[in-house]
Amino acid sequence: MKNLVVYSSRTGNTKKIAEAIFEVLPESKEIFMVEDAPSPDLYDFIAIGFWVDKGTADEKAQGYIKTIKEKKVGIFGTLGAYPNSIHAREVLSSVRELLDGNDLLGEFICQGKIDPYILDKMPKNGVHTMTQERKVRIDEAKKHPNETDCRYAQNAFREMLQGLVN
Repeated sequence: MKNLVVYSSRTGNTKKIAEAIFEVLPESKEIFMVEDAPSPDLYDFIAIGFWVDKGTADEKAQGYIKTIKEKKVGIFGTLGAYPNSIHAREVLSSVRELLDGNDLLGEFICQGKIDPYILDKMPKNGVHTMTQERKVRIDEAKKHPNETDCRYAQNAFREMLQGLVN
């Protein structure tokens, strides 16, 4: 079975999770940044990683996701919000829709630091008003992904593939 990890990363968060997942995939395996990724047609299983932008996978990851057809797939992402939040669930739902027609084996999402440039560009009113609660969440996001997040990602992908390699 040929395995592929493809990821898009702006701050290094998704790259860190991608590398952790890659460690536990069975041979034969390859890992690529989305810009350099080969056609998904050559692989049996594809782990596709993204950072969250405007409520879904970032544009580069979306472009690659749309090329995946009739494959076994696992998704993983990083976002500034809490991974158990409504926002995180909505993001995963959005990405699942992009993968319609594939066999989605599972998903993983964790918190990650937010690019300071993006924080500066966010409107300072409405949804993005800097409340104490939001400041606490942003400060917590700076600590992620951590080693625990990496282990959880590895476990999630081990479970996804368990039935395929046995």
